[in-house]
Amino acid sequence: MQPKPHPGSGPVPRSSKSAFVVCGTHSGCGKTTVTLGLMAALTRRGRRVQPFKVGPDFIDPGLHTLITGRPSHNLDGWMLSRTYNEERFRKSMIKADAAVVEGVMGVYDGHDGVSEAGSTAEMAKWLNLPLVLVVDARSMARSVAALVQGFTRFDPALRWAGVIFNRIGGPGHLAYLEEAMAANLPELPVLGGLPRKTELELAERHLGLVTAEETTLNDAGKEALARWIENAVDVDGLLQTAALPNGETERRAPFSEPAPFPRASVPVAVARDAAFCFYYPDNLDMLEEAGAEILPFSPVAGETFPKRAAALILGGGYPELHAEAISRNRAFLEDVRSAHRRGMPIYAECGGLMTLGRFIETGSGKRFPMAGILPFGTRMLERRKALGYVEVELVRPCCLGPPGTVLRGHEFHYSEIVLEDEAEAPSSEDPADPCEKRIACAYRLRTRRLAPERREGYLAGSCLASYVHLHWGSAPEAPRHLMRQAEKYRADTP
Repeated sequence: MQPKPHPGSGPVPRSSKSAFVVCGTHSGCGKTTVTLGLMAALTRRGRRVQPFKVGPDFIDPGLHTLITGRPSHNLDGWMLSRTYNEERFRKSMIKADAAVVEGVMGVYDGHDGVSEAGSTAEMAKWLNLPLVLVVDARSMARSVAALVQGFTRFDPALRWAGVIFNRIGGPGHLAYLEEAMAANLPELPVLGGLPRKTELELAERHLGLVTAEETTLNDAGKEALARWIENAVDVDGLLQTAALPNGETERRAPFSEPAPFPRASVPVAVARDAAFCFYYPDNLDMLEEAGAEILPFSPVAGETFPKRAAALILGGGYPELHAEAISRNRAFLEDVRSAHRRGMPIYAECGGLMTLGRFIETGSGKRFPMAGILPFGTRMLERRKALGYVEVELVRPCCLGPPGTVLRGHEFHYSEIVLEDEAEAPSSEDPADPCEKRIACAYRLRTRRLAPERREGYLAGSCLASYVHLHWGSAPEAPRHLMRQAEKYRADTP
């Protein structure tokens, strides 16, 4: 199936830069697979592709990096300021030829149902980029024009590069769709129709797609993705429509660099493997800019963190899938306990929190002992426990800053806290957290407008653990404060 040339399409100069947003009508329409295919096709053409992801996601950016070889940065209109997003985009594009921005959920979905905050539409307007709408066209013909018309005319301020129909039944089906579009939306290019290929669909689990660390996507898979796009989509036409004016990214305001850290680099151990893989690249970049020397290690592989580390970070991921391997790594768990006793700053998010607890109870009901720094365990549930944006206000001093510091992030987990007395386990109907009776909380959490505030961010000496994934771009002073704590620990420890 050959793509129909875009009006005015032709070879795109290698030196020109292009940028566009891939959005969808809803989650599950195939947006991520199409995005990866476009990245693969552009990379095969020799273009340096800079990936981005709208929203608080870790898995899609990891897959982007696997395709392009470049870190994929999160853009988010609710967690981060407009200036931060614009500067992040400009800085990342300096050494790139093309930007592919994957949207979040449906194009207009975001923080709430009344505003565009956190949505793909908001980000496209902030960055002044055209959108490509991905439509799951299964079992549709003329009705597709009504669907596309609603999405493309809902907000007149958006610019549209065209539409890609996904999961079509064949050339005859595509002809029906093109006919409906030509009769009702002749101004919107149909960039192509992609036949369904089950071998290209990405595996999923409870937190979303399988991570880049575990995917079977190899060179042959990348080539298949690229061919899938090139054989059905007018890539040249898309690049022409999405071409940036010469010097566009360079004309934007310079990226605000933090003040240089006045002392030598401070070693910070960061767990990085299939169990601990949910990190915003920006957070790690900001740590390095604040003076950190990042020391990655793998608890799942039996490693422990270097003895010279002055701080420890345990990110989120899938510790429940690797609980047995982590539990067997006694050297790691003992080193965590020993570092905690010495007062080393320890920061943990979600999966890291689970690892610092007394045990992890898997979905099968089996319990594996963990570090035991926190006075509770965690257990996996069949249904999702929490999902959504979160604003955090520090109410106690901790490794991220003094009381009054405000940060933003999100929570997404299928586990819950379990105290020794099962009767005291937190209940979704009761906003009070029984953990507060046993452990100090550094966070005051605010979620949706009508939801009550609650306490979280569990403190145990120098350790701070939470289910919340924070983006430090919302409070750049947080990583700098953490580095000051690490430097003090190093100076005070023989």
